[in-house]
Amino acid sequence: MVALKAHEVQRFVDRPDLEAGIILAYGPDAGLVRETAQRLARRFAGNDADSMNLVVLDCAELDADPSRLAVEAKTTSLFGDRRVIRVRGAGKSLVMPLTELRDDPGSVIILEAGNLTPKDPLRALVETTKLGRALPCYPDTDESLGRLIAETFSKAGIRADQDTVAALRDTLGNDREITRRELEKLLLYAADSKVLTREDVLLLCADNAALVLDQIIDATASGHAAELDTALERALAQSVNTQQILASALNHFATLRRWRSESDAGKSAGAVLDNARPRPHFSRRSSLERQLRLWTDEALSAALERLQLAVADSRKRYGLQDVVSRRALLAICTMAAER
Repeated sequence: MVALKAHEVQRFVDRPDLEAGIILAYGPDAGLVRETAQRLARRFAGNDADSMNLVVLDCAELDADPSRLAVEAKTTSLFGDRRVIRVRGAGKSLVMPLTELRDDPGSVIILEAGNLTPKDPLRALVETTKLGRALPCYPDTDESLGRLIAETFSKAGIRADQDTVAALRDTLGNDREITRRELEKLLLYAADSKVLTREDVLLLCADNAALVLDQIIDATASGHAAELDTALERALAQSVNTQQILASALNHFATLRRWRSESDAGKSAGAVLDNARPRPHFSRRSSLERQLRLWTDEALSAALERLQLAVADSRKRYGLQDVVSRRALLAICTMAAER
């Protein structure tokens, strides 16, 4: 019985401990499942995508012709090399044909599947087969993502400080395929300079709409009118919806008021932010701490009332919603500047 742990998958892919068998890559990270299967296919069949030793099938094809898997697995290569069969979208319909092959597969059979439970018949079959290996593919943790980023940059000879790596780690999602694409984009961008900065990461990888919303909100709550004007112009250029801006501002000031109540109860601003869920991005921390010190509960109540009126007014006067929102945000920004 060989059911590998998530941290053991990388070692197995680098150095497989079998010459022929059934390998199942499964889990919620579809991108990592595909990447793992692709790396295994290259490991066993070579880097030539058109290798005559490699056969790529969809499970639907095997459902239509259940005997084909056994035929492909038992077919001898013209050159006497090992055959590699990669099956995408593998499911429980493969249990019967794989049962017939479990003791003597004759080839390397690589299966790609989704997030299978321990009781799933396909996973159970592979895990209990002597020549079977089940490889769980779970989303990257902060630690594994940081390691992937560091290894990728090191291999390409690119320098990036801790703030840059942290910004990239916070920007990337839970799909390895998307992560790889973003890293490849950064490698191409820094191919000549061999240096990446936090600003480069935010420019190339961040959700720009979310980024400009944060800039609008922080400028408003911190009393920085010039920065607010710049951020609003940037939002307009990116076609960010006015209602989205007002909704984000409402949510922020409501959250700020909740944090203020915790601070009034005796917690420090740092402790309040440490316990916040989701935790604010580190790049905003100093601004948020300042906002907590600036705003009282009474002032936050007034700001929320002003924003609610702006939402209602912008819906009634659709053609003037940009003007209404700008006026409301500037008024709140002035409140912060005067504190």
